[in-house]
Amino acid sequence: MLTIKRVPTVVSNYQEDAAAAEPLGCGRNCLGHCCLPVSKLPLYAFPNVPKPIKISPKEDRSSDFFLNTLLLGQWEDRMSRGLFRYDVTACETKVIPGKLGFIAQLNEGRHLKKRPTEFRVDRVLQPFDSSKFNFTKVGQEEVLFRFEAGGGNLPHYYDHAPVNQNSPPSVVAINVSPIEYGHVLLIPRVLECLPQRIDPDSFLLALHMAEEAGSPYFRLGYNSLGAFATINHLHFQAYFMSTQFPVEKAPTGMVTVTEGGVKVSRLLEYPVRGLVYECGNTLKELSDLVSSVCIWFQENNIPYNVLISDMGKKIFVFPQCYAEKQALGEVSQELLDTQVNPAVWEISGHMVLKRKKDYEEASEAYAWRLLAEVSLSADRFNEVEENLFEATGTVKPEQMHKEGERLKESAFADSISEGCVVLQ
Repeated sequence: MLTIKRVPTVVSNYQEDAAAAEPLGCGRNCLGHCCLPVSKLPLYAFPNVPKPIKISPKEDRSSDFFLNTLLLGQWEDRMSRGLFRYDVTACETKVIPGKLGFIAQLNEGRHLKKRPTEFRVDRVLQPFDSSKFNFTKVGQEEVLFRFEAGGGNLPHYYDHAPVNQNSPPSVVAINVSPIEYGHVLLIPRVLECLPQRIDPDSFLLALHMAEEAGSPYFRLGYNSLGAFATINHLHFQAYFMSTQFPVEKAPTGMVTVTEGGVKVSRLLEYPVRGLVYECGNTLKELSDLVSSVCIWFQENNIPYNVLISDMGKKIFVFPQCYAEKQALGEVSQELLDTQVNPAVWEISGHMVLKRKKDYEEASEAYAWRLLAEVSLSADRFNEVEENLFEATGTVKPEQMHKEGERLKESAFADSISEGCVVLQ
């Protein structure tokens, strides 16, 4: 069994009390079965009608209301109430000079007064454990609103909505240890106590949230177990940052376009090898393909991270091995001393640093060196990619062989080599 010790991220003010003897919820207005079914939290009901993916940015009043008034407005309300562990808006942030423009943030408050905890990193799928902290123990004051499918072609908002017993509620809650403005958690079907594993319905819910936000600067991320998820209760993270992520600037090499209109590409000239899925005839077709990719990674015990970008129209998937290397003692002490856990945001180019020294000395060479440790090797990535494409029907085996011969080591290997030369 491979394990690593790391400081767990505190995402809720109730997390510290998870081991308390008294049952949480009763009398505490929590998200458990005792309180949530009789609650009347605000509800944002998005339209659940299949429709073509919009190529241009969504410009309507519903997007402005959802992102600015509802999500960010309520997030600021919770900040004014003092529910966050620190003021993330006061954290120093800078763009590191270089080709990709990695973003560095000094966040010294995120791991204060916490002891390292042991996490198992060699099993992507682990059963839900109700004795450990989970989101049913979160207080409802940390919840911004419910986010669920409605009817018709237009979204609806209700200030107080009773829970439908036949429709498990999904909620959006604050992350009390934010790494950026508007940092929230999307918790699908919270009462079902699902472990941290993607399924088609939960992934489509995340894409709907990106679509409703209607801004390329609002992104969602997912970390599997073994890829720096610390809470084994299904959730996505999201926040607003008004600049392009480095991974969004990186070029891609197209592999194919599926019958559903989804463009499948390889990420090029970037330190972490990954796959990119774009557009599709409908949001559901894009979601179905990418969720099948995630499920394949889960069933084959490959840790991975996902970035949902461009209002849900562009998705990056990164198989990774950093935690495994760390458990095997194959990561340099220099990188370990930074205490950077390369999860989805770091892989996408937003480096959250905990020491002032690392922040002041941050360079593109450092970011590249760290993220290169995250990536699967070229041979391993090609092997995974070939099996994945065959299993999901993305590319036929004979087509995959031709593509492999053309791109296996050419553009990708050259771009990595060129990047290293520049950084040295």
